[in-house]
Amino acid sequence: MRFFKTVLAVIVGFFTSIFLTLLIFIGMASFFAPKEDLLEIKDNSILSLDFQEEVYEYGNPIHIKDFDYDISEDNTLTAILRAIEYAKTDKQIKGIVLGSTQGIKGRAHLQNIREAVEDFKTSGKFVYAFSEGATQSDYLLQSVADSIFVGTLSEINVQGFSAEVLYYKDLQEKTGIHMEIFRHGKYKSAVEPFLENSMSEANREQIKAYLSSLWESYASDVAKSRNISEGDLNQIADSLWGRTPELALAHHLADKMAFQDEFENSLCKATDTKKVKDLEFVPVEKYTKKVAVEYKKNLLKERKKENIAVIFCNGEIVEGPSQESTVGNETIIKALREARDKESVKAIVLRVNSPGGSGLASELIHREIELTQKVKPVYTSMGNLAASGGYYIACNSKRIFADKQTITGSIGVFGMIPNLKELADKWGINSEQVQTHPHALTYSLFEKTPEKTRQVITEGIERFYKKFVQRVADGRKMTFEQVDSLAQGRIWTGADALKIGLVDEIGNLKHTIAYAAKENNLTEGKYGLLAYPVVEIDFSNFMKKRFRASTQAELRTMLKDEMGAKAYEGIQQLRNAVPSSGAFLQARMPYEVYIK
Repeated sequence: MRFFKTVLAVIVGFFTSIFLTLLIFIGMASFFAPKEDLLEIKDNSILSLDFQEEVYEYGNPIHIKDFDYDISEDNTLTAILRAIEYAKTDKQIKGIVLGSTQGIKGRAHLQNIREAVEDFKTSGKFVYAFSEGATQSDYLLQSVADSIFVGTLSEINVQGFSAEVLYYKDLQEKTGIHMEIFRHGKYKSAVEPFLENSMSEANREQIKAYLSSLWESYASDVAKSRNISEGDLNQIADSLWGRTPELALAHHLADKMAFQDEFENSLCKATDTKKVKDLEFVPVEKYTKKVAVEYKKNLLKERKKENIAVIFCNGEIVEGPSQESTVGNETIIKALREARDKESVKAIVLRVNSPGGSGLASELIHREIELTQKVKPVYTSMGNLAASGGYYIACNSKRIFADKQTITGSIGVFGMIPNLKELADKWGINSEQVQTHPHALTYSLFEKTPEKTRQVITEGIERFYKKFVQRVADGRKMTFEQVDSLAQGRIWTGADALKIGLVDEIGNLKHTIAYAAKENNLTEGKYGLLAYPVVEIDFSNFMKKRFRASTQAELRTMLKDEMGAKAYEGIQQLRNAVPSSGAFLQARMPYEVYIK
């Protein structure tokens, strides 16, 4: 009897599991499948470019192995640029309204979106901007509008650029937690926030030059769009003539002062809408989803026989596989090999948006690019930044493109490890070691690093620095001495990097792809784009990842609200000061310059 009960239980369990699996699969399909009705765009709609949520460089396509299903992020720079281009010919979109740029992290990304809106204007459709208070980043985008409306109590903050660098020497002395620094002998300003409590003149000079280059690009773009001279814009910045709506109007920063309802009435006229309540605003986050559906339909209709592979390297460079917002050498090497082995791929574009990271990981990626170049050409497009290790992996490309405001250079190497000896002494903690050989103990968290160990580490730093410089020299067809004079950890804008030979051309990802296509005899409209890498994951891990990401986002928002934006920013700077990769040799920007 017990036997039959057992058999029956097994049968019931089997069919129950099948049923539950089916339900999960149906749920998955329902969850991930785009809802056509939710993506419906009504006639006379206005595309709203109000970037409150963070815009990502690239959302790795995720392949859920359990269900053989691909998912891609929609709130990415690529998706947004594609959406703006699609809106040019979308009969349902009558124009664009520009809002906040809060979610756009990086000036190159902002510049890319600005250029896309400028191109949108060639369609003859309107572009309006309305603001109750515009930051300089907001205004860079808003300045391309046909008409800029400002609120009755608003301001336009055109005041020039400033930068802030946090210094930690006194903090280390007060806490007893010290960072032991190892660096190339001349590589001074890169790690000075951990060694000094004030800015050196050399560092002040390089940051001033960097800010001046950024402002030159900013002033040129804004002045051209607003039909004023760069001299006038500098005077506006010096005198803060955007601080009231009246001054903004008088100095041609804005076109009309209006209440929100008056602005909406102007939109009614532009869209032939009778009542304000009938205005149809389409958030860009929603529109990218609609465009993504159309884009995928077109891909399914016509598989291209010739393709350009675009490999995205977004985040800190680390050893091992890529994670969210990191560039793992194993993942990128795999992507390079897949792209060069794929017969349909005729050229490869490396999209670099990275502050650098692990020296070893950078070296291994560089090697794989070298091997790939022997089979297929590799070009590089630089995003917001391609500094240190980010430049290391780009330097042997056939041609390097950068935006005018791309942060690049920072050619240098350092090592940094924490030491708690002083803190341990304060709290009465004593550390004792036993070793079989004189140099068996290379490092202890609770003891000062032995002089012989420091010497060996410094030798390794010097050796890697020379290798880094030589890699750049070989890739850029320059002498070691020429690169060394540009190195020492100094950062450059893309505009300045072009002048000194670190990049070949000013242009964004679209320009890079177009160049690669032309050089490889690929006809526009006849070739496709393949994005790498694709992250393979099972369903359970995917749900864990989504839950974790959602939770972390909520926690960040709560902390920012409770602490205030200024205090939160300071904590983030301190958190980002120490590399997260775990690798000792770092080809990385060791601190960030926060531009205001």
